[in-house]
Amino acid sequence: MGLNETPSASRVHIGFFGRRNAGKSSVVNAVTGQEMSVVSEVKGTTTDPVTKSMELLPMGPVVIIDTPGFDDEGTLGELRVKRTKQILNRSDCAVLVVDQTVGKTAADEEMIALFQAKQIPYLVVYNKCDLTADDTAVPEDGIAVSALQKKNIEELKERIARLVKTDTMTMQLVGDLLSPGDLVVLVVPIDASAPKGRLILPQQQAIRDILEAGAISVVTREKELALTLQKLGQTPAMVITDSQAFKVVSEVTPRSIPLTSFSILMARFKGFLETAVKGVSTIESLQDGDRILISEGCTHHRQCEDIGTVKIPNWLRKYTGKELIIETSSGREFPDDLSPYKLIIHCGGCMLNEREMLYRQKCAEDAGIPFTNYGITIAYMQGILARSVEIFPALSALLPPKA
Repeated sequence: MGLNETPSASRVHIGFFGRRNAGKSSVVNAVTGQEMSVVSEVKGTTTDPVTKSMELLPMGPVVIIDTPGFDDEGTLGELRVKRTKQILNRSDCAVLVVDQTVGKTAADEEMIALFQAKQIPYLVVYNKCDLTADDTAVPEDGIAVSALQKKNIEELKERIARLVKTDTMTMQLVGDLLSPGDLVVLVVPIDASAPKGRLILPQQQAIRDILEAGAISVVTREKELALTLQKLGQTPAMVITDSQAFKVVSEVTPRSIPLTSFSILMARFKGFLETAVKGVSTIESLQDGDRILISEGCTHHRQCEDIGTVKIPNWLRKYTGKELIIETSSGREFPDDLSPYKLIIHCGGCMLNEREMLYRQKCAEDAGIPFTNYGITIAYMQGILARSVEIFPALSALLPPKA
């Protein structure tokens, strides 16, 4: 997959942090080789996180994130600081830019403590070394650079690239479950909520993964699934469906054929499938007035039959027979306080990187709130959860009684 084709969620996210006027944006521009961020002598020029996708060798495709100064002041400043800290939740590594003419401050040390608490690999970059008496001095805990004179920028890029072990980010969506020559049927509903003229990201990724495994993908709608299975001439190794069509696809697909969903595969890909299976049985104990958070990692125009805001809430109320309070969040927004909720149901997280998904899962775990996802929830309420995760035998012991 080429640079331009690599989804943001699959890239290494590198966050640049620093106090106002430390030259953070200048360092970002020097590293990217582009005028990615506005540079000014005025403190607080960067008011919102700015992102740029690029190639950083030997790391490969990355997302560079320039953040507002974390020592910002005032009410608006507090909001900027909050957003800066939220960036940490999706940063695979961090770069702290310090003004070498000033040195590290208490605010810088506080940021380093946050990196360490969140177990984020980091590098301290001392900018403006050209303004010091000895611009050849090498700090023990980082690297000295001059963004203005482009001094040590190439070395900086190499040091950043060594922060993250990219060989640990090789989990496949479905390819590792297949053998060359296997036939896989993908069921993709085309309705009012489907994006016009394209497939959603998990569907695209599944097709690519199948092809890279040397297997064969056949894409059909749920309406043509029975005819597709009839015409194939051989039994497919697997059927993967959009979770919204789970019920009809399960009825049409012979029991002998493994069946799962894009959402379930994405939960495994993001590292929270086991947690999602454990959390889903909480549905059985929901009571009138309980709050449920349904969270999506992307923002999109809501259709009349939207999965997160309409379909799942309706299915939950029908299944439980309870008057539930359903709240939703989308995009980068995720509540700081999860204590009001009895259950969190998250999307597959295709637009969020693994670190941010695991951060959200950890927040729920720390608050003692069960955490599951769309595909697991839908399969459970339709009585086909056990079947939908059969391809992962290790999960059998975790399945709730009604799976």
